[in-house]
Amino acid sequence: MFNFPKSRNVLVPLVIACAMFMEQVDGSIIATALPKISQSLQTDPVHLNLAITSYMFSLAVFIPLSGWIADRFGARNVFRLAILIFVAGSVACGLSQNLWQLVLARVLQGSGGAMMVPVGRLILLRAIPKTQLVDAWALMTAPALIGPMLGPPIGGTIVTYASWRWIFLINVPIGFLGWLAATRYIDNIRGRSREPLDLYGFVVMALSLAGLMFGFETAGRDIVPGTVSASIATAGIFGFWIYLRHMRTLSHPIVDFRPLLYPTFRSSIIAGSFFRVAVGAMPFLLPLLLQYGFGLTPAMSGFVTLASAVGSCVMKTIAKPIIKMMGFKRLLIGNAAFNALFFAGFAIFDRATSLGFIFTFLLIGGLFRSLQFTALNSIAYADMPERLLSRANTLYSTVQQMSLGLGVAVGALALHITLRMHGTSALQIQEFAPAFLILTGLCVISVVGYLPLAANAGAIMSGRASPAEEGINKDPA
Repeated sequence: MFNFPKSRNVLVPLVIACAMFMEQVDGSIIATALPKISQSLQTDPVHLNLAITSYMFSLAVFIPLSGWIADRFGARNVFRLAILIFVAGSVACGLSQNLWQLVLARVLQGSGGAMMVPVGRLILLRAIPKTQLVDAWALMTAPALIGPMLGPPIGGTIVTYASWRWIFLINVPIGFLGWLAATRYIDNIRGRSREPLDLYGFVVMALSLAGLMFGFETAGRDIVPGTVSASIATAGIFGFWIYLRHMRTLSHPIVDFRPLLYPTFRSSIIAGSFFRVAVGAMPFLLPLLLQYGFGLTPAMSGFVTLASAVGSCVMKTIAKPIIKMMGFKRLLIGNAAFNALFFAGFAIFDRATSLGFIFTFLLIGGLFRSLQFTALNSIAYADMPERLLSRANTLYSTVQQMSLGLGVAVGALALHITLRMHGTSALQIQEFAPAFLILTGLCVISVVGYLPLAANAGAIMSGRASPAEEGINKDPA
């Protein structure tokens, strides 16, 4: 269809990168703006965690559908539609007049994002020759590193000197350019697979996740009666049990839990989820701490939190030799303990703590958190056979988004309980300590989850395998 094969290897990943950049910036930009949004919408800033968790929940629900839809209707068609949905959700966010309008708009955004990035990855894998895939992948994933760095300072500057609504409306020109580029440079590739859609499983799983998330989000918040929260959460648990029974009857369920039979994947999912919950709370708690606790402007808050993203980027360049030197098990255990110490460090901050120290603290903490994420993401697929990669990836992506969303809910609930115990509604620096200590505990729990790993777990992927171990892959399934 196109007559420029040399340029396609650059243009296709750059088009996908445009969408990824839009999503990454949007995901990191909103946290810095929460205090201003709460003033504008006249709502409690602690309740605004719903604007973050609703987006992540929407991602988790719709990600399993993305691959099937792309195979049926063509990758370009779905990718362009996803961009339009994401932009429409962004406009709705910018026009929201109350909390619930913003939450519904974020759900719409998330449904677009759930198709946009996974389908973009699928396009890259199918459009670029394997010999040139590494370079193309680097081009596409660059926004994943740059977006979180630019998001907080951009968001802080916009909120300080203009309206918070522009943090969403800036997605309109970016999305328009991405849509045009996708129309011009991406083929409408369809998959060969014709697996039937597990529609019943999708509906049951979606309702189950919705019940669990809503029940947890509203627990102890005085949003709805406690009996309602408990009833909906119980229904979510029951729905999950129904889904597990349904899953066993199908060869291709919408979300397959059978990859958990592999110890390395199971450890990354279960133990790693405690760590992800802790990290997921940070984008919510940190801007509130800096703006309410230290009295910083949104712009200054954004530039301070930039340190964590810088540390994460630096670690990406040195993580591989560190993993090879230590091995996965020792690294995961030791680094989780270091992360627990850093979370505990936030609990002792006071107004006398200098911004220079906080910036350095965040920079170093970003290094350790990034290293843990790299190790978890790598070991998850260390022993996974090719035939289960797609299913494992779907389950991993779903659990990852739910864990990060749950982290925001945990941070908000901890703040809410602390405020009620202290008999105040004003966020002060001392109100944040219990929340960070809870995150410390979650990191400690994750340490326990790594202990059952074999000493040489993931040795082939880490580069520590002996020649005799190469190619060995026990298949418990």
